[in-house]
Amino acid sequence: MSGPGARLRQAMAGGMVVAPFVYDGFTALIAEGQGAQAVYMTGHGTSAQIGLPDVGLTSMAEMVANLGYIAEAVAVPVIADADTGYGNAINVRRTVREYESAGAAALHLEDQVFPKRCGFFEGKQCVPLAEHTQKVRAAVDARSDPDLIIIARTDAVAPNGWDDAIRRAEAYRAAGADLVFVDGIKTLEDMDIYTRRLVEQGVPCLYNGQLLPAPDVAARGFRIMITGGGHALSYAAVRQALLDLKQGGGGEGRDLDQFNAITSLLGLPGIYELERRYATDNG
Repeated sequence: MSGPGARLRQAMAGGMVVAPFVYDGFTALIAEGQGAQAVYMTGHGTSAQIGLPDVGLTSMAEMVANLGYIAEAVAVPVIADADTGYGNAINVRRTVREYESAGAAALHLEDQVFPKRCGFFEGKQCVPLAEHTQKVRAAVDARSDPDLIIIARTDAVAPNGWDDAIRRAEAYRAAGADLVFVDGIKTLEDMDIYTRRLVEQGVPCLYNGQLLPAPDVAARGFRIMITGGGHALSYAAVRQALLDLKQGGGGEGRDLDQFNAITSLLGLPGIYELERRYATDNG
């Protein structure tokens, strides 16, 4: 059977892959159930899951553990945030091996100074281009499955401008990255520059955001789109449900059909079947 990286490459060969944000096995199952070709383990969402902002406080071990839960829960490929690689090029080698063992189909490494920040936060700084280029090379060398997709991310647009971001993206691609990812795209003008100066020049690229509908992003030639605010939607829904409860309502949340749908999604019918298969007659 082909590995997760091979399956993601096969999906990409058929057109742009849209991978919705997920932050645990449950949200991954929901995305898969809605027909997602792949899912994206967001670092922002993983950090939020343990009650922390996405500013480099979540450890590699915590990220790998969450990746393992997600990869075990779903059959679709998992694209994973690997932050800065959690150190230098030597640390990156271990990071790649840990992520690969946990079931990643792809991972991205960013060129921020540690402690990093979410790509849309203020105050980002980038390491020297040569330093991250070596980290990309180390990542490519470390994978045991050649189909594992290494994505090189640059956060240089905000602190350094587009010219530096383009130089970095081209250098990372030359170092062996399968895709490049310019993060922090906030305007349609940025999107146009990204498209014109990289995608249209033949560089395979990933886009993160919701500036345009997925078909429009695909038409520009992007290979992967990561999108959707799963944890933001969860925040809004949970907050509203608890506000309703506080105000004396909340009965709607105890819908039995919804409860049964959730337990079915989580595999309870399969557990019942296994219990019947392995039951013993104690009589």
